[in-house]
Amino acid sequence: MTLTADRAATPGPAAPGPAAPAESLARRLVRGRPDDPAWARPALIALLAATAVLYLWGLSESGWANAFYSAAVQAGSESWKAFFYGSSDAASSITVDKTPASLWVMALSVKVFGLSSWSILAPQALEGVAAVALLHAIVRRWFTPAAGLVAGATLALTPVATLMFRFNNPDALLVLFLVAAVYATVRALEVAATRAGTRWLVLAGALVGLGFLTKMLQALLVVPVLALVYVVTAPTTLRRRIVQTLLAGAALVGAAGWWIAIVELVPASMRPYIGGSQTNSILELTLGYNGLGRLTGDETGSVGGGNNGMWGTTGITRLFDAENGGQASWLIPAALLLLAAGLWLTRRMPRTDRTRAAFLLWGGWLLVTGLIFSYMNGIFHAYYTVALAPAVGALVGMGAAVLWKVRRTAFGALASAGTVAASSVWSYVLLSRSSDFVPWLRVAVVAAGLVAAVLLAAGALGVRLGEKALLGAAGLGLVAALAGPAAYSVQTASQAHTGSIVTAGPTVAGARGMGGGPGGGGGMPPGMQQNGTTGTQNGRAGTVPQRPAGADGGGAGGGMGGLLNATTPSAELQALLEADAGSYTWVAAAVGSQNASGYQLATQEPVMAIGGFNGSDPSPTLAEFQEYVAAGRIHYFIGGSLGGRQNGGSSASSEIATWVSENFTAQTVDGVTLYDLTGATTTS
Repeated sequence: MTLTADRAATPGPAAPGPAAPAESLARRLVRGRPDDPAWARPALIALLAATAVLYLWGLSESGWANAFYSAAVQAGSESWKAFFYGSSDAASSITVDKTPASLWVMALSVKVFGLSSWSILAPQALEGVAAVALLHAIVRRWFTPAAGLVAGATLALTPVATLMFRFNNPDALLVLFLVAAVYATVRALEVAATRAGTRWLVLAGALVGLGFLTKMLQALLVVPVLALVYVVTAPTTLRRRIVQTLLAGAALVGAAGWWIAIVELVPASMRPYIGGSQTNSILELTLGYNGLGRLTGDETGSVGGGNNGMWGTTGITRLFDAENGGQASWLIPAALLLLAAGLWLTRRMPRTDRTRAAFLLWGGWLLVTGLIFSYMNGIFHAYYTVALAPAVGALVGMGAAVLWKVRRTAFGALASAGTVAASSVWSYVLLSRSSDFVPWLRVAVVAAGLVAAVLLAAGALGVRLGEKALLGAAGLGLVAALAGPAAYSVQTASQAHTGSIVTAGPTVAGARGMGGGPGGGGGMPPGMQQNGTTGTQNGRAGTVPQRPAGADGGGAGGGMGGLLNATTPSAELQALLEADAGSYTWVAAAVGSQNASGYQLATQEPVMAIGGFNGSDPSPTLAEFQEYVAAGRIHYFIGGSLGGRQNGGSSASSEIATWVSENFTAQTVDGVTLYDLTGATTTS
């Protein structure tokens, strides 16, 4: 049996006349590739338009979404120093605990369109549409138009992708950069023996480096896969392959390292404290809290970690359990089956075979990332699984294409039938975990899937169906496979999501609690309370709607937001903080970044986040805080917030809170305890 990739999809470079390039580009934009069927380009446009609607419709309902990042975006839109470092406030007291690339995109949007929920969240939605378009382009280059459409639709309809492309965590931009890196690698493989091949591979390395500037070491999970596949399969000499890969590695280091070098070399007195670290070091943050600590659980200053079950049970079933299964696992069984089928069918192909190279690229991405997520002992959230969605989509699209080519063989018929049956049964299981959510859907999905599987297997059983019947069976199987995740995605898009821990889809039986959205499939460690308030967030740029009070399990009133959610100060409290704000560097200080973020977003004035996200960073120390107070740089201290050491972190925030309460007079405004740090001390 011979199976090759769609070689016609990657023609060699032409030599057109002067006007031809523009004509070719215009034609391709309007009509698609010369060898595409008439329906291919309209179908792609429809896919991207539907994706844009899914990701953009009602976007502002989530308000500030993750206010931790929204506050940093607001700060970056006010101060170029805060912009560069990713500071939590415009006065640059401390940074967020990530590299700032995703914040740069959002802050530029805010600079152009003003501060609002939409200007913060829309960039992620557009990044999602771009990721779907790029994935389609990658798969289409070596396979069929239908394969590209299936891949793109699978990514677009993965529930956790819908969640993250409507949210302001760094994951959306990370996914886009990594998909773009695969695109560049694919282009490099096509022309590996030329200078263009080197340039494309160097670009791939640079794109991974930008992914590092988005979410640190998670971006590097795909690097061994991209490098190994290129070295093994590129159609050029071994020496050239090795040199090109080393150059790509240098580009990665350059694209990521310039910012790290600047931050590490600038004196600490001239830049903000590095949030998430205990020694004010970006290298410590990279290698520790956001690096190896995520694998081992040794994350000093975090709210937990280690192999103690706080972040769920580790193991091969983690991605399929009640907490994570409904996020991205819908088509993982199908992707694995199709990966095995693709590798089997190409087992006798030459080293440079593109079909096998494509399966190795995307299969390696899925297996390496999936296994690390399954066994990491440190902080793990269900939304991390968005990083699996592009690989799943590509494998499903490519696998469907190669099996369709061998549909008349026993292997092709049985493999197709088994994949469709496994997908529909797994969808039934996942939908059953949300028994009150569209109850009839799980029955329809499994029934349609099994009918499609029987029809697809007919050839292996000696029953010869016509092409239209087989095509109808394949279409029915695709609908059955995508119906469950599509329903979850629509439900996700119809709900607001706020806070630090969010999950896609409806409530799931057996999950460990609620995330930051009504779907609440999981994510909150046991025993952690979200005791914040939500409601309407009023800023100078207009009213930004938040979720109804109590939607996150918090009480009503004007209290603190806790570790996971921001506060919503009352109009009276907001006016008090804004009074004479220009006279102070920080209008207030609060322990914990989420506590500070709500006040900062409401007033659009700097609010110091003592201790960073967990309140456990030594920033500022008690001595430094006392100096700020003595210099009249902080107006209020907001009491009743987080404090204490977290997993061995600094106790500076508790020391500051104790010193303030012992030396200044408390007042209560709408249930919030304030200390005026410019007034007389109780000991004077």
